Amino acid sequence: MASIAFEDVSKVFDDGTKAVDGLDLEIADGEFTILVGPSGSGKSTALRMVAGLEEATSGDISIGPRVVNDMAPKDRDIAMVFQSYALYPHMSVAENMGFALKLAKQPKAEIASRVSSAATRLGIGELLHRRPRALSGGQRQRVALGRAIVRSPEAFLMDEPLSNLDAKLRVEMRAYIAKLHQELGTTTLYVTHDQTEAMTMGDRVAVMRDGRLSQVDTPQALYERPANLFVAGFIGSPAMNLLRGVADEDGVLLGTQRLAVRTPHRGDVIVGIRPEALEPAGGPGPGVLSLRVVLSEMLGSDVLLHLEAPASSVLTGDMLDTEDEELVDDTTRFVARVPPSFRADPGSTVHLRVDLDRVHLFDPATEAVIGR
Repeated sequence: MASIAFEDVSKVFDDGTKAVDGLDLEIADGEFTILVGPSGSGKSTALRMVAGLEEATSGDISIGPRVVNDMAPKDRDIAMVFQSYALYPHMSVAENMGFALKLAKQPKAEIASRVSSAATRLGIGELLHRRPRALSGGQRQRVALGRAIVRSPEAFLMDEPLSNLDAKLRVEMRAYIAKLHQELGTTTLYVTHDQTEAMTMGDRVAVMRDGRLSQVDTPQALYERPANLFVAGFIGSPAMNLLRGVADEDGVLLGTQRLAVRTPHRGDVIVGIRPEALEPAGGPGPGVLSLRVVLSEMLGSDVLLHLEAPASSVLTGDMLDTEDEELVDDTTRFVARVPPSFRADPGSTVHLRVDLDRVHLFDPATEAVIGR
């Protein structure tokens, strides 16, 4: 096993597109680190540079003590798991899993032993004689994982490996890959656009935007202490409510309603309130928002209330999946997660108490978090 390090790494394509811009990131030996971000954020390009499938324009990439910029992919001692499985259709499961070992001219007995051991670990021991076309999507992904495992590489590189699976299989495979990492302890760099995968699987999560690293931390720290507006809006499901407000000596004014949030900042702010930081209140009062219900979604374990925002709500271009960098106003977006026992009809007004300790403030100009 080995660490992986990016030192001021950039990638500029021939057409001038800067896919990765000055990336500094270290994945410790044995760590499971996830690169997450929207389409075009540079996460897959970063992974491909580690694998040697893309050449870094500048900066150094290291695997363990070796700088691997000029090293051929086959000499980097890494194993990749792709979104498309990349299995050979004319080979059996056993042949697919052992193919890299066969190319390395390993003894047949050693190949058979390692394939059998990996297949047993993955729960596909009875599938070794089948062809890929006879397997389900989840089984194919396990074969792809097995092909990587048998090589005993210094690091695993996984590029959106679950995106072709249905929702139920994705949940199962998330847990399976996390468990597999606990057992093997192999350094893993995993790329996804799905923040739920990032939050549930990674030791650390690196959030990327426009080729740059926005924040890297544990999943819980990203959720509780986002460093900027983008991370705040990207991490968490449903997304954090982001509202335009004005901070003064008495707190923060949201339209005609006020929250007694203490901050030395004065003037315009963007206020972040997670749907989970709200709870039903008996009526109006300090720290309570009174809002009109637009829609009520019953989820079984809880209810999502879609409400008219007390002030202008904002979305970033990334949240809208557009290339527009400006914040976009949307006066209707405000979501609260409440217990299933709470009933609210569309058109009615509800009173929700805000956990003021969990309110986030951001600078509208820089989008950076404002300290409290």
